[in-house]
Amino acid sequence: MDFKLNDEQRLIRKAARDFATKELAPNAREWEESHTFSREVFDKMGRLDFTGLYIPEEHGGTEVGRLTAALIFEELAKGCFATAVYMSVHNMVVNLIYQYGNEDQRRRFVKPLAMGEKLGAYSLTEADAGSDAANLTCMAVKVDGGYIVNGTKLYVTSGGVADLYVVMVRTDEAQKQKGISAIVVEKGTPGFSFGPYEPKMGLNASPTTELHFQDCFIPDSDRIGEEGRGFNMALSALNGGRVGIGACAVGLAQQAFDYALNYAQKRVQFGRPIVSFQGLQFLIADLAAEIEASRLMIYRAASLMDLGEQCALEAAMGKRFATDMAMRVTTEAVQILGGYGYMRSYPVEMYMRSAKIAQIFEGTNQVQRIVIARELTKTKGGKRPDLY
Repeated sequence: MDFKLNDEQRLIRKAARDFATKELAPNAREWEESHTFSREVFDKMGRLDFTGLYIPEEHGGTEVGRLTAALIFEELAKGCFATAVYMSVHNMVVNLIYQYGNEDQRRRFVKPLAMGEKLGAYSLTEADAGSDAANLTCMAVKVDGGYIVNGTKLYVTSGGVADLYVVMVRTDEAQKQKGISAIVVEKGTPGFSFGPYEPKMGLNASPTTELHFQDCFIPDSDRIGEEGRGFNMALSALNGGRVGIGACAVGLAQQAFDYALNYAQKRVQFGRPIVSFQGLQFLIADLAAEIEASRLMIYRAASLMDLGEQCALEAAMGKRFATDMAMRVTTEAVQILGGYGYMRSYPVEMYMRSAKIAQIFEGTNQVQRIVIARELTKTKGGKRPDLY
């Protein structure tokens, strides 16, 4: 497969790179330490058309596709990983509503989200429904004209700051996967509230909260698609989300690698730069190769999505490999800097703390292995799937 970028993709990548360099990188540490979410930055990304990457122009987007979106997320992550993550989630939400919603929902929800006028968030996880996502218990009881929702959702990216939330709720207690439906909940809806910001190891520029529902009425017009189809929607959305998070992980790893390599070229021990020692040279060579391998895996999965091909296998492989790689690269970056790497005055410790969550959200990497094994052992016409 040829991943040579066209002129438009190069220009978009440069715009994302310039934005990350000027707007994100200088502020990333301050936002992390102060737990600050910058709505101004989100508004600026809306003006750059980064908020409706999969959506046609008539609905407010740019429809640049998955590969170009991966380029954008990778560059944003080099400036601020937290910003890149919530932008990946936002675009996942916009696409879910566009793909499964009706024309009225596209008008009310998709267009303002795609244009960057509103920020979107996604909510699936609960206390007893993490990797076992079908075990959720947040109930939506059918009443005249809509649903009464009660329950709590956990670990919501952009919780409290987002304007629209796609929430997976249980509409049928008798069924598991087929008893789940998707609804859109607007901030300010009576009975809908947020828990406090969760203190986290990293990613503090992207707020994480609980969602609380207490006798919250949601009209039928805000249910996405048919009742009982929510679980399939959730899995489909996560498939694309894994490509986005994989791209973010590649960008984070590249930033950590570049910083560590630059340090190794300047740091002198035993009378010469430490990069001249063979042991470190071999480590640098391995890390660079792993970053590039991850990048190509993510680009391939994104390209398959652009072609409309089934790519659950490739998306899971890419997410698993890229995020494990990011954890290794950022950890080794700390090691290359030695004692300095452990100090908060240097950024690599922040990169390492940020990388850890990438192995967990959008499906843990253990779940990715389950998906990969399941896809590999499927048979069609007596044959296993062919990767090529």
